[in-house]
Amino acid sequence: MKGDLYLAWSCDDKIRKMGESGGAVTALLKFALEMRLVDAVVAVKKRNGNRYDGVLSLITDPDEVVESAGALHFAPVNVAKEIHKYLDGAKDLKIAVTCKPCDCRAIIELAKRGQINMANVILIGLNCTGTVSPVVAEKMIKDEYHVNPEDVVGEELDNGKLIITLADGVRIQRDLEELEKKRYGRRENCRRCSFNIPRMADLACGKWGTKGRKVTFIEVCSTKGSEFMAKAIETGDLVVETPDEETLKERERKEKQAMELAQRWEKRDFHGLKGLSYETRLQYWMAYFNRCIKCFGCRDVCPLCYCQECYLEPSREFVQGGQTPPHLMFPLVRLAHVADSCVNCGQCQDACPMEIPLTRLYHMLNRELSSMFGYVPGLDIGDYPPLTIVTPEELHIEQVNVIGKS
Repeated sequence: MKGDLYLAWSCDDKIRKMGESGGAVTALLKFALEMRLVDAVVAVKKRNGNRYDGVLSLITDPDEVVESAGALHFAPVNVAKEIHKYLDGAKDLKIAVTCKPCDCRAIIELAKRGQINMANVILIGLNCTGTVSPVVAEKMIKDEYHVNPEDVVGEELDNGKLIITLADGVRIQRDLEELEKKRYGRRENCRRCSFNIPRMADLACGKWGTKGRKVTFIEVCSTKGSEFMAKAIETGDLVVETPDEETLKERERKEKQAMELAQRWEKRDFHGLKGLSYETRLQYWMAYFNRCIKCFGCRDVCPLCYCQECYLEPSREFVQGGQTPPHLMFPLVRLAHVADSCVNCGQCQDACPMEIPLTRLYHMLNRELSSMFGYVPGLDIGDYPPLTIVTPEELHIEQVNVIGKS
């Protein structure tokens, strides 16, 4: 049932060996296909064995699922955007998706807007304390770890360290905060993210608390997830045991540690802006807006930008044919469109060729809206954005005002 906690691993020797944490997630994906619970699974695979080039793949063959085993911290794939494309072309397609917390949140936000039917989706969430840009990762490994990036066969973030594993089994670690002060380490949006365990998914899977064992800690987060787990356990595809008190405390400690690190980065990023006057802050952002070349890259990669006809295109007659939007209008219209739905995935900033800190702006406004309305995007499918609904109290006030004017 919802809230159940497991330590789990695959019963298949091949999957268990290939998986970094006992292959539980891979086993669940394979089981879902074999039992025809889904038509396909969506997971990230290494392109030609390159761990710096993760490719989101639609898999229908159960035997192919094992190719997606293992974590890829150097592949910040835009999962939600591609899921929307898959399901837009095949609305009855049933899929199981492995995704980071921001991916889960974006999929849920799309579902609220009628873009995805969640009845056809099983969300298998993966614990995440951040991803690293592939280009940054390769340079960081050369400069800070002094090894060939091609020799790396694994990486993990643990206890404030970024640890890489080489082909010969040697493990090298560096302090994460020190790396990030040098502009290495995780993407900027990831540093501020406090959603590390994807409890908005059907299942939240990770290795926090497993104390070095090759097992996966799984938290059941929905009725759908509970039924899915029960079937996999019943058929013997997944072997499970109940985590002990020490395991639970260790998982809780690691989550708290990750959240504290995110809060420190948030203070660093916004400390200099909070005390500034409105005019000074406007000048700060205008300097960045002036860089914008209207390439539309941020719009095109945003998982929450799904309009078939964009308001900023000349065909909508808001912008004259043959022209681009004025420098200030473009970022502000984009901001207005995603302010209540941004899930801090960072895809927009990754795509920006002018290095505008878009995630910083969206995150800052998103936090303001959350404090005003008590709404956080992507956490609950039944919780709709505040500016799209009317409460009974508001409806009553409006009715009273109408009657008073008549």
